Amino acid sequence: MRVRLLQALSLFATGLLAGSLGYGAANLVPTFDAVPLELRLDFHTELMAMNGVTVQGAMAVATLGSLALAAVTHARARALAATAGALTFATFLITRFGNVPINARIRKWSTSAPPPDHAEVLDRWELFNLARTTTAVAAFAVLVLLALATPRRTALARRPEGLRA
Repeated sequence: MRVRLLQALSLFATGLLAGSLGYGAANLVPTFDAVPLELRLDFHTELMAMNGVTVQGAMAVATLGSLALAAVTHARARALAATAGALTFATFLITRFGNVPINARIRKWSTSAPPPDHAEVLDRWELFNLARTTTAVAAFAVLVLLALATPRRTALARRPEGLRA
């Protein structure tokens, strides 16, 4: 039962993470590119303040859940869960050392003029965003594969010996 709960937790959290980053990559980033720079900077700053709690929380639960699942499983299941944990941890590292420092720069641009190289900086943010989205979606795919490959016990197999028909 503990394995199934950990599997559900890690799958759920990783799905939320992949979904939020996937939505951002597919919808928000193109919208950022379609609006005037001032609007993008204001919206980007506010969005990142909100995402700081939700996305990082999903990253933490996804990583810890997957690694806990790896700790209580064996063989192929352990390797898949550990891979998912490593991918979600990579998502965190990309975010922390790629996107977050650029977000801090963008926050400053909201109160002053963007530097002449702002387009290159925004392109770099989008590259990091694509990388972290890819690792999150890959982690989710690995956990889906694990869930599909995990044999289900029947209700009969879980009953105590004396209750079997």
